[in-house]
Amino acid sequence: MTHDLILVYAIILVALAFDYVNGFHDAANSIATVVTTRVLPPNLAVYWAAFFNFIAFLFVGVEVAKTIGKGIVDPMVVDKYVILSALLGAVIWDIITWLYGLPTSSSHALVGGFAGAAIAKTMGLSCIIWSGIAKITMFIVISPLLGLLLGSFFMTAVYWIFHRTNRKILDIFFRRMQLLSAAAYSFGHGANDAQKTMGIIAILLFTSYQSKLPLPSWIYSPANGEFYVPFWVVIICHTAMALGTMAGGWKIVKTMGSRITKLRPVEGCCAEAAGAVTLLGTALMGIPVSTTHTITGSIAGVGAIKAIRAVRWKVATRIVWAWILTIPLSGLIAALTYFIVHII
Repeated sequence: MTHDLILVYAIILVALAFDYVNGFHDAANSIATVVTTRVLPPNLAVYWAAFFNFIAFLFVGVEVAKTIGKGIVDPMVVDKYVILSALLGAVIWDIITWLYGLPTSSSHALVGGFAGAAIAKTMGLSCIIWSGIAKITMFIVISPLLGLLLGSFFMTAVYWIFHRTNRKILDIFFRRMQLLSAAAYSFGHGANDAQKTMGIIAILLFTSYQSKLPLPSWIYSPANGEFYVPFWVVIICHTAMALGTMAGGWKIVKTMGSRITKLRPVEGCCAEAAGAVTLLGTALMGIPVSTTHTITGSIAGVGAIKAIRAVRWKVATRIVWAWILTIPLSGLIAALTYFIVHII
């Protein structure tokens, strides 16, 4: 086995480590509301979320993976070192923000890392596919706004439909409904986020194939030399994310579940439903959005219906600043990592 082939396998393991970190970093997005409203205890909530993270591959395609794989950086620039540096940059940023309890986007950390490593290699910006970056950047704003608007809409609809219902009955009903909304949100999380790692592994295999690296046919064998995502990559990425979700990320659960606004089962259900609709819609359109941004907007939306003061905007502002800094700082970390990798 050649040195280059060993390096490819090692980078796939790093990519799966990123997927695992993505799972426990973003587990809060899937389970914060259902844990905070005490519909499920934490140990059961993570298993519930992990299951629906995993099965998403059965129903959703790989459009997001294709966007990540060939829609951010010119594939001709991509090599093993660019991908390794991108992954390390994203993992380091995820760990830093996890330590501070900040619900930032693993997706955008990966995008920033990918772009930063490619810029470090070429020492210029011509390698960037700006239309892809523009679409992703645009949805930094659009996805939380969609979550906020849908969360507000669902909450208003619930108030209008159930305004004469006894509060205890309403609470019992939405405790059961929140199991479904949490499942739908976790499904959307798996459908969108697992595909980002698929895209990275697929572009690694594609560029290795193009450079005549002797990959076994079961690992990568494209028809007519076209970029595609192998089925085994789909399975291992969903598995890694599900295992990461089972590990949990309790610091971020606290921020998402109680510091933005106080949640009851009815509000948790509406927030999760709003997030699920947004994530599934964007996944089907091939747009890699942030599950973190989406659920934060949804939670703020249901909180704002109660009263603007019900949302702790100081905490929300701190989160937004972390969002803004994610792409440039993860890109900077990846660029520095690229230089270190080359020195080593």
